[in-house]
Amino acid sequence: MNQFWGVDADPTAQGRIKGAQPVAVLDIGSNSVRLVVYERHARSLTPLYNEKAACALGRGVGQSGRLAEANMAQALNAIKRFALVTRMMRVGKVHVLATSAVREAKNRDEFVSAVEALMETPVEVLSGEQEAHFAALGVVSGMPDFNGVVGDLGGGSLELSIVSGGVDTDGESFELGGIRLQDDSDGSPLRAGEIAQERLAKSCLSKVKKGGSFVAIGGTWRALAKLHQVVTQYPLHMVQNYTVPADQMIAFCNDIVASGSLKSYAGAEHVSSSRRELVPFGAAALAEVLKTGNFAEIVFSALGVREGYLFGMLDEAEQAIDPLIQGAEELSVLRSRSPAHANDLIEFTEQFQSAAGTKESPDEKRLREVACLLADIGWRAHPDYRASQSIDSVAYSSLMGVDHPGRSFLAQVIAVRYDGLKSKAAHALAPLGSPELTKRARLLGALFRVAYPMTAAMPGILPRIRFEVAENSLSLILPSDLAFLDADHLRNRLGHFAGVADLKESKVEIR
Repeated sequence: MNQFWGVDADPTAQGRIKGAQPVAVLDIGSNSVRLVVYERHARSLTPLYNEKAACALGRGVGQSGRLAEANMAQALNAIKRFALVTRMMRVGKVHVLATSAVREAKNRDEFVSAVEALMETPVEVLSGEQEAHFAALGVVSGMPDFNGVVGDLGGGSLELSIVSGGVDTDGESFELGGIRLQDDSDGSPLRAGEIAQERLAKSCLSKVKKGGSFVAIGGTWRALAKLHQVVTQYPLHMVQNYTVPADQMIAFCNDIVASGSLKSYAGAEHVSSSRRELVPFGAAALAEVLKTGNFAEIVFSALGVREGYLFGMLDEAEQAIDPLIQGAEELSVLRSRSPAHANDLIEFTEQFQSAAGTKESPDEKRLREVACLLADIGWRAHPDYRASQSIDSVAYSSLMGVDHPGRSFLAQVIAVRYDGLKSKAAHALAPLGSPELTKRARLLGALFRVAYPMTAAMPGILPRIRFEVAENSLSLILPSDLAFLDADHLRNRLGHFAGVADLKESKVEIR
């Protein structure tokens, strides 16, 4: 059989960024060992491979001061396989990080030496302050404008940092990890809450202004966020940027703690078996953090130490890049028929804004440009499913730097772009935004429907076409050599667009 590629020559798929060198982070935590391989080391990180092994290295360290032999063996067995994965994937650089359990163990040197032999690279055992620092950078990498307190709950410890203007301060570490709390409380979530209250009494939480934001990182807190989404029937099952009022989350955590069970609290069946018993202890810790800091809201982050470590290695110019724009540009290059057409579309939509005298905020402009970059990523799908598949690619993507209302906006734009103004493909996500956000999404999607029949997604046409708006009437101006574009199909779509724009008339003019 003829092939377009050869494994021996280059195993990289054509759907990957040309010339990208994968980078990986092996994160040796107190509860699990996780390997994440990213497509390349850039501002916007795209995972190529992500797998964890639950090894519970932190179990009993607080009491014995040592890593258990059985748990070390389990971790090393997983790491042996992860080492093979990095070689098969031709990873350029593997960064091996170890956190609370390893740094506290008396037999850490024995374990670290075994890991270094398997991975053929040094292990960096992070201090509590370093762990807090990289966790904060991980939040900044995904939420560039965040200001508030960051908390990273692992199996052995809780790290806290205050973030302002992209810089973190007051890095602290507390013996409040999920496994540590379970051990220290003799398996009682109620007692775990008391322990958390005692250990947080002199933390940086007492310094923060009342009514701020708290960002939660860590597998147990992510499981808690997912559980809250299930119980409240939240329409977007994505942890990154999931925002909940603090009082609501405190009540939710208190219910879990008060259930008196480590396995049968409300919604427990939706939590992985390896994490289920830790959730009540994570809930106890989170409730105390939110109460001690008098926070108004909690925001969950899927990005943490791993992403923060790589973000910290970038130079200032790269760190300043908008991760959402970069991620959308990559998707456009990989999936659209012509990435250059997306740039034409950005100028085309901006020209309408100018003609109509419409003002947009920097955030609104940013989302419009991202929508233009993503507008043609679904062209390979069957016409009946382009909207739904494109919505999935946008709303549930690994794009960073966008909140849930922003994902709702992008999904609604794509739905209208492919299915028209009667589309219901993104209705479930509409409540994540405001009525005004939905109106802007419908307007932009309808404008895309005017643009694409004229261009067949190819560049060079839209810059020669312009809009004029006068006396509540919309005119689409075509140059004479493009007069053949003036057809019923275009006029119908122009009329629909004018209606969404609250303009009474629309016409095509040849000039």
